[in-house]
Amino acid sequence: MESTTGLHWLAQAAPDPAGFRAQWERTGLGLMLLPAGRRWDVLSVPARLGRPALDILDGGLCGPALADFGDEHVSFLVPVGTAARWVGTGVRCAGEGTWIVVPHPERRSRGVRWLVPPDGSGRLNDPVLLELALHEAAAGLSDW
Repeated sequence: MESTTGLHWLAQAAPDPAGFRAQWERTGLGLMLLPAGRRWDVLSVPARLGRPALDILDGGLCGPALADFGDEHVSFLVPVGTAARWVGTGVRCAGEGTWIVVPHPERRSRGVRWLVPPDGSGRLNDPVLLELALHEAAAGLSDW
């Protein structure tokens, strides 16, 4: 059985996964739009909070995470339904009915880029662990 790549895993969120993969490979585009709320939701936080949270989650606990244009935000891929239930100041949530820009997981791109690329396993960020990491990161910011 062929192992699933990050590209294959991401493509499963597209309305036509095979067509999506083919277009991405054929065009060589670094960035594509994918719908949130099908395979994952997205929680986006300011980078000054997201970067330390990412460091706290490091050690095999972190699922896919993105940096946006200008490194102003860090976005974490989380299980479907998380965006609808998340309560938090300054957190942008993308769930069903929204689309996000994602870079190719196997190519370097300018602008939006993977901080933790998807590995094809389907692993996402655990919302409980992410919330704890965000609280710890926020506490660290208040120490300044």
